[in-house]
Amino acid sequence: MDIQESNDRLFSLLAAYLSEAPDFITAESVKELTHNYGIDERTAVAFLLAGAMGLDIVDDDQDKKLFTDYFPLMLKKLSTDPYENDEYMRAVKFKPCKNQDWELNFGKFKPFELFVRDEPIFLDDGRVVPMIGYFDKEYRFPQVLQNGREWMMINPDELDTQKPYIQKAHGKVLTFGLGLGYYAFQCLLKDDVTEVVVVELDEKVISLFNQNILPYFPKNKPFRIVNQDAFKYAETQMGKEGFDYIFTDIWHDPSDGVELYLKMKECEKYSPTSEFGYWIEKTIKMYI
Repeated sequence: MDIQESNDRLFSLLAAYLSEAPDFITAESVKELTHNYGIDERTAVAFLLAGAMGLDIVDDDQDKKLFTDYFPLMLKKLSTDPYENDEYMRAVKFKPCKNQDWELNFGKFKPFELFVRDEPIFLDDGRVVPMIGYFDKEYRFPQVLQNGREWMMINPDELDTQKPYIQKAHGKVLTFGLGLGYYAFQCLLKDDVTEVVVVELDEKVISLFNQNILPYFPKNKPFRIVNQDAFKYAETQMGKEGFDYIFTDIWHDPSDGVELYLKMKECEKYSPTSEFGYWIEKTIKMYI
């Protein structure tokens, strides 16, 4: 099996696990392995995940190689502290609420429930290693859903994959996609950001945000929301505003992001002096 086949196989097996039974591994099952076999916690999690994915890491050489080549780099126990102490998490204290098909509420990860924690890493030998994390205690996080489907969650994946784009934001910032307002909130805290503009298509999302989240936002610099289609705004208004940094986050995941990403890349010509950033761009490029 070559490296590309190994990459594809791992991502396929992992996607099935995360969609069907991400909480299969429990504190009890981890404790049983560490106690009975004298192995450390992360190794126990790795063994349990391999078994749940159907890998035979004892007698099958290909499965054993997949395990040794990927799992040590892939799995990491995280502390809840940096996420719970995030400025947004400390400031925003909304109560669960709904506006027709949109809903603000809270989700949670159980102890040892696995989740994507960041974009994959790309190694020089061609391996693409997904970043998977877990906590050893329950973690509760805000989320916005449409018709029961999570659209944005303030979880490690969202927080960590947005960090590079928050760091790059400067001057007058435009972001396509409102969600829970996390990106805009963090940009407003930056000394080198002078103004933030958000373009959001759905009026119900804007209404939920304005009533339940906006009151907790920094009020130290200009902030406004434009209710418009992202591509219409890009074609007609973006170039006139003089934005220094433009960030796009209008897709749910890579599966629906490729077409939107390529379409927005075409719109860069309307604001040639701006710097552009795209949420999970490295991951999306894997599917192009």
